[in-house]
Amino acid sequence: MASKMKLSIVTPEKKFYAGEVKEINTQTENGGIGILPEHIPFVGLLKPAETRFKLEDGTEKVAFTSTGLMKVTKTEVEMLVDASEWPEEIDVRRAEEAKKRAEERLNKEPGKTDTARAEIALQRAVARIKTKGI
Repeated sequence: MASKMKLSIVTPEKKFYAGEVKEINTQTENGGIGILPEHIPFVGLLKPAETRFKLEDGTEKVAFTSTGLMKVTKTEVEMLVDASEWPEEIDVRRAEEAKKRAEERLNKEPGKTDTARAEIALQRAVARIKTKGI
């Protein structure tokens, strides 16, 4: 059994991360998922999340990943996401303001706001705050 797999996290602007890892944990539309080498092939939609992955030496990395698509093969995981940030890159004040705006939009009368858009904005803000460790 293989002990590592390739991980690439790509945003529209850049290749955020590329390297070999032992484990990945993130969130899909169907809930949390943990991926180890030789995982069954899988394609899924990603939710905004705190994504964790372990490097070969056992070091754990944490990053915010936004909505996107994940493709898993036995030896490789590709995450194509709208945005990704390391904890030190996250502006927590901005994330808290976005969270407040999204909550206010969701508390308006039905039909007066785009609920799906507000829910995703709230998920992004909450995931960024969680990734920052607040």
